[in-house]
Amino acid sequence: MKTLFNLSALTLAVTISTQTTAAEFSFTNKIDDNANALVLFYAQDGSNKQFKSLNKTLNNQLQRAIDSNDFSGKYASVVEVLAPHNSDFNRVLIVGTGKQDKLDKALMSKLGGNIHAQLLANKTATATIASDELAGVNSNSVLAANFAHGANLRDHRFEKYKQTANTHTISYSVDVDNAKQAKREYAQLESIQAGVFLARDLTSEVATEMTPVDFANAAKELESLGVEITILEPQQLKELGMGALEAVGRGSQQGARLVVAHYKGSNDTPIALVGKGITFDSGGYSLKTGASIARMKSDMAGAAAVLGTVKAMALAKADKNVVAVMAMAANMVSQFAVAPGDVVRTAEGLSVEIVNTDAEGRLVLSDAMWYAREYFKPQVMIDVATLTGSKISAVGNDYAAVFSDDDELVQQLTLAGKQVNENLWRLPLGYKDTLSSDIADLKNLGSSGPGATTAASFLQHFAGDTRWVHLDIAGNALASKGKDEISAGGTGYGVRLLSEWLLNN
Repeated sequence: MKTLFNLSALTLAVTISTQTTAAEFSFTNKIDDNANALVLFYAQDGSNKQFKSLNKTLNNQLQRAIDSNDFSGKYASVVEVLAPHNSDFNRVLIVGTGKQDKLDKALMSKLGGNIHAQLLANKTATATIASDELAGVNSNSVLAANFAHGANLRDHRFEKYKQTANTHTISYSVDVDNAKQAKREYAQLESIQAGVFLARDLTSEVATEMTPVDFANAAKELESLGVEITILEPQQLKELGMGALEAVGRGSQQGARLVVAHYKGSNDTPIALVGKGITFDSGGYSLKTGASIARMKSDMAGAAAVLGTVKAMALAKADKNVVAVMAMAANMVSQFAVAPGDVVRTAEGLSVEIVNTDAEGRLVLSDAMWYAREYFKPQVMIDVATLTGSKISAVGNDYAAVFSDDDELVQQLTLAGKQVNENLWRLPLGYKDTLSSDIADLKNLGSSGPGATTAASFLQHFAGDTRWVHLDIAGNALASKGKDEISAGGTGYGVRLLSEWLLNN
């Protein structure tokens, strides 16, 4: 993980605060008898030869422990044996992996996160992972690498503002069937981790320190990885006719920015990833109320996710042509801010009556989608946005909502999400008639119908003939506490999903 942290540190120190210590992993072909802790896997339907061998070495203590706990190897079940005789281990964790025909890289990533959290709580310094005979849907090397991946994802912390940061780290040695192959598998996951950590740090940063300009400066740091960065300022947006994006940013002192990050790893027609980047959403004159406003620093999580994905592809040196187009603005209240009832004209040429200034995400995305189509002619365009509270009401926080008329893309992305525990649930497009306005081509809020759907249908006006998918990640961007491979704070939701899809389609 040290290498990964050095790569992550390429981002601006003024805006990004990554922990100074992190879990470290080495892949080997033996168990480290001197480690503080031993993690031993146990399958419900496996031979469990490694368990039996170690149990014999430890005078049958492991078997007695699982018998007394009625342990069968059910997935994620854990029996802990403290200070076993005849060993130097302080603790042995016997971890159930369930049935082998179900165990895949997604489940191993979750397991890695939760086991790491348990060891971290016990202040463990060194741990050895006995995974030499681990078997499942994926190869032994893939399963072991994803256990490490999940542990490092859970380990990530944003503690810039704490007086005393948690500096504890764990050093792991992983006993695997093929150490070289496991190292290769993990190297690609490290690239994706770096993208996730960038997205998490950008999302976790407080709004006064993560303005559109701060975000643009963080994006510039990717130039050292061969990513081409373009930044358009308010006057340039006006000149291009991007009246919707410019209008949303008008209430803040800095105004709006369009940030473009292009990684050209091939000469293929590009894939466009479009991100909503509202660095703080007050709601504008349609002011938000209640405690939820304190979470509105995360309204730029879509932009963070697509930028993190570009970083992941650049670090992996993927043979992909990917461009992230990020519409950045702070939706604030001032004498210059748009008011309910105002009409703006988008770069597409469509006019929009703003009946609610808190429905600003679709406005900034409309111009960003036009820009992606106009300047890159992408084969596929995917927008990612914390767009609607209605999405949370529909599918909660464990799923993101996916909207598209393209069945193939929906299927591909849904499968990719399952592989990395970023699950999607399809919701319908429709109710376009509710967006009609008396004085403009569209309203920015449906007069009736499900809000997540009417918001997606608004965006569909700006997809043109391009294959297009909309991902509504409202509720997925911030976690109040750690769980599985997710740490508290910004989640980086979307980076792993998009990276998995890009690398396998």
